[in-house]
Amino acid sequence: MWVSLCEDSMTTVYVPKEPAEGETRIAATPATVRKLVAAGLQVVVEAGAGAGAFIDDAAFAEAGATLQGDGAAGLAAADLVVQVSIPTEAQVDGMKEGASVVSYLWPYDRLDLVQRMNGRRLSAFAMDALPRITRAQKHDALSSQGNLAGYKAAVMVAERLPRIFPMLMTAAGTIRPSKVVVIGAGVAGLQAIATARRLGAVVEVSDVRPEVKEEAESLGATFIEVEGGAASGEGGYAKEQTAEQKQRQKEVLEKHLVAADAIICTALIPYRPAPVIVTESVVQKMRAGSVIVDLAAERGGNCECTVAGEVVVAHGVTVMGVLNLPATLSVHASDMYANNIRNLVLDYVTEGEFTWDLADEIVAGALICHDGQVLHPKVREAMGLPALQEEVAS
Repeated sequence: MWVSLCEDSMTTVYVPKEPAEGETRIAATPATVRKLVAAGLQVVVEAGAGAGAFIDDAAFAEAGATLQGDGAAGLAAADLVVQVSIPTEAQVDGMKEGASVVSYLWPYDRLDLVQRMNGRRLSAFAMDALPRITRAQKHDALSSQGNLAGYKAAVMVAERLPRIFPMLMTAAGTIRPSKVVVIGAGVAGLQAIATARRLGAVVEVSDVRPEVKEEAESLGATFIEVEGGAASGEGGYAKEQTAEQKQRQKEVLEKHLVAADAIICTALIPYRPAPVIVTESVVQKMRAGSVIVDLAAERGGNCECTVAGEVVVAHGVTVMGVLNLPATLSVHASDMYANNIRNLVLDYVTEGEFTWDLADEIVAGALICHDGQVLHPKVREAMGLPALQEEVAS
């Protein structure tokens, strides 16, 4: 079923300044604006919205966008709002009823916000809830941004570590290469492996999904085998391990972690806090000067010593609880995210009109609420709502 956003034939797409503090990315670039305008959409960009990504207003105007100096007015007139940040309550209240918003949402952590959006009959599409299917890869912002985060994590380790990554043979002696352990071989972990290897480090990788071993090894990493520790979930994600599996993994992994010069943590489980893999006792046994970069900090961290958003020194080890690393690479992060948004929007545009196809697998997987109805099954469950089939039957 196709559902139109607006009564007239042209959909207005609005790109606001990002509301989150420190968010330098933007959901559109001049290149993507040209594509959207060519498809018959009206694109409005809030003045100054591209400053964090070094895109000036003139570039957007030249690409065919209309500049809007009044953010509230732009929001109120929009049929479709596209942004990176989770919408604020003020934004939700400022959108016209029936409008759509595409952004990160993390709805399981923000059920009150979902309820607020639903109360205004907004259509909320979560870029973090895309189904893991081939057709959705061109929309997959988690992967595009995770790639950048993995790269930057390896660079940060190289900068902080008081030793060099590669082997160096000189008249003054031979320096052995640094050893880096990467926890989690998803998109971020694989890019961290590739970057650390390019810089000359010896890299080991741990993951509870045995199917990622071949890909990790193809990048030059040694896969740490844990017999009986496999925990693969739906869509290629990891799932929660049993207590016995956790203990087995802890015993095998500890000797590798303690011997490492650096650890890059990327392990996450959908809809769950990040698993604690690097305990404080492991940190205590690591060499002074070692570095841990924890990309899972926003979900609680893979390291027991991680403090989200801070760099701390625990037992002589630098632990970096980094947040939003892609925003530190705002130019390329914006390019990639804007392309994800462009691909998504253009898939559902016909003659200048954007419509949600509720029967489409991608829409069904990531459209959290629409027209006064919470659609996503797991979000409904988290909100204590009956399954839609049950509601219809009653």
